[in-house]
Amino acid sequence: MTTRTALLTTLALCLGLSASAADKPPLKVVMLSGAFEYQSAKSCAILAKHLEATLGAKCTILQAKKKQGDDVPGMEALDTADLMVVFMRRQSLKGDQLDRFKRYATSGKPIVGVRTASHAVQTWLAFDKEVQGGNYKGHFGHSQGTIVSLCHDKLSHPILRGVLPFRSKGGMYRNTGLAKNCDILAYGEIRTVPPNTPNIAPTVHREPIAWTRPYKGGRIFYTSLGHQDDFKDASFLRLLTNAVLWTTGREPTE
Repeated sequence: MTTRTALLTTLALCLGLSASAADKPPLKVVMLSGAFEYQSAKSCAILAKHLEATLGAKCTILQAKKKQGDDVPGMEALDTADLMVVFMRRQSLKGDQLDRFKRYATSGKPIVGVRTASHAVQTWLAFDKEVQGGNYKGHFGHSQGTIVSLCHDKLSHPILRGVLPFRSKGGMYRNTGLAKNCDILAYGEIRTVPPNTPNIAPTVHREPIAWTRPYKGGRIFYTSLGHQDDFKDASFLRLLTNAVLWTTGREPTE
């Protein structure tokens, strides 16, 4: 075992991740960034650095040029990617860029979708329902954030290993009505009270916020979490790291 492999194995074990991930060829992860409202460029950089340090992954970040624009240079990197991470918002891809995105998305290769991935490509909004199994219908606003709870009957799922409940500053997305073959791993919760009605019991709103889905023989993971402060939370980074391993067949251990 080389010094580098030994170091990666040690890091993986320290994080409770699969040691075999360090022995396999490095994952080629391509991240599509274009959610300017959530500073996706900074967040993707944090995730890339984390994956490179803990898994030895080789990460490429493709950054959209403009907010709700139509140009994400470098999409040819998807042709040889092991994993596509999507964190764009309403980018109007067209021509060869749209073709490459669709070709990867419908190939059965693994995908990790973050927050605005539900409406990542304005020129192919069907990506949410057809591929991720989602049902995005807006969100509740950012005034109170989201309480994250893990599904008790799914705590043994590899993606949830080492993940703890936490609170996100991001507004909760409305996603009720997922595809039937989605496996929900976590829910979000907020409580609302009508203005000037202190004696009225709050209304509890609960929505799925993290799930997996099989698609054309591959594995999909999506989470509506992804506020910029989520990337400072160890549990959220662990959730995404586990998802990277699980979708690519390199499952984390206990």
